[in-house]
Amino acid sequence: MNEFWHDAGCVFHPVSAPDYLPLPQLRQLQLHRLRAVVERAYDHVALFRQRMDERGISPAAVQTLDDIARLPFTVKVDLRDTYPFGLFASPMSEVVRLHASSGTTGKPIVVAYTREDLRVWAEVMVRCFAACGLDRGDIIQNAYGYGLFTGGLGAHYGAEALGATVIPISGGNTDRQIMLMKDFGATALCCTPSYFLRIIERAPDLGVDIRELPLKAGVFGAEPWTDEMRKRIESAADIKAYDIYGLSEIIGPGVGNECREQNGLHIFEDHFYPEIVDPETLQPLPDGCEGELVLTTLSKQAMPMIRYRTRDITALQTEPCPCGRTIRRIRRISRRSDDMFIIRGVNVYPSQIEEALLAVEGVAPHYQIVLTNDGAMDDVEVQVEVTPDVFSDTVGAMEGLRRKLSASIERVINIRVNLRLVEPNSIARSEGKARRVLDQRQR
Repeated sequence: MNEFWHDAGCVFHPVSAPDYLPLPQLRQLQLHRLRAVVERAYDHVALFRQRMDERGISPAAVQTLDDIARLPFTVKVDLRDTYPFGLFASPMSEVVRLHASSGTTGKPIVVAYTREDLRVWAEVMVRCFAACGLDRGDIIQNAYGYGLFTGGLGAHYGAEALGATVIPISGGNTDRQIMLMKDFGATALCCTPSYFLRIIERAPDLGVDIRELPLKAGVFGAEPWTDEMRKRIESAADIKAYDIYGLSEIIGPGVGNECREQNGLHIFEDHFYPEIVDPETLQPLPDGCEGELVLTTLSKQAMPMIRYRTRDITALQTEPCPCGRTIRRIRRISRRSDDMFIIRGVNVYPSQIEEALLAVEGVAPHYQIVLTNDGAMDDVEVQVEVTPDVFSDTVGAMEGLRRKLSASIERVINIRVNLRLVEPNSIARSEGKARRVLDQRQR
């Protein structure tokens, strides 16, 4: 790769990419874009203008990057309350694409793109794939869902712009996924990590050894996953498993990605400005402190997002990365503030339970957390699949494993849970995002 991304050739040169800008130049670019996007949102988005006016500030108040803390937050309910087009800053004559979330409480969340927005989206996806060591000549099988979900088309156009060969298979049909992966010689796969586990599990039934395929990289996202899950995937498939980060409200996949160091996700902060705030007080936190990630789009035209609260818990890492990128990293996201549930007064995250389970040999990476109550007190049961060899072992061995798992969970979350070992393949598999928590509590 010896040219930087440009419109004419749609190719990429990592050395001159914005990932490697000298920090003073990057900060100058961020401030220029921040001031422009705040002015655009103020002029064209009624909700943002109203909130700015309530604070008694105008776009001219943004003189430094630190002034971003004076701006109002945006939250997911704002997108629902203004459904469908109330947050658009561009006329429909300039909007060339709409995407939408599935929406679990009625109306979906709608996001929009101008032609320039799509160009930026392709650019950051190119930078994601390049960070994973992918290039033209690679064959990328895209098993993210196409349609209104942003994952499929976001990865598709980025992979094409990279110069790679794209297999636009979309999600589902696991047997066909494995067949084409083998027959077409896919070198990279894009999907959720939980779905790749399903592929790994199914492949031997079809006489396919994933480890013998040309597959060398997985670009996995759309759900939280732990380092323990990464180790299981890399060991079982003999690939490098990379974490990609994004959300529809900001642009889709491509907000950030791990490089080959796999030590945090580089945020493409020339387009997406990151902050970490205390999720309770909403006060900005210093680099290195854990809190809620807040993102501001610096170049989005159709639907700029100012200080969007992602609900994702992480921390900014500012120490230099050996890869040479100057853009900051966030620690891998394994939990969200709205994923938390409270059991007997203790805050518990599903990722904590996953970490505890996968630290013990003899369990498969498939589990479900079932929340119940008896009318007075909440309770939690963790159902976890055991491997076939353990399931066929003695009752004593099974009971010993159950005790080990219970103790491992208690060490992590400081409460005892009901733990039930279940037979292989008994927990429902997902072809998209895994559903880890089943809340059966009576409200």
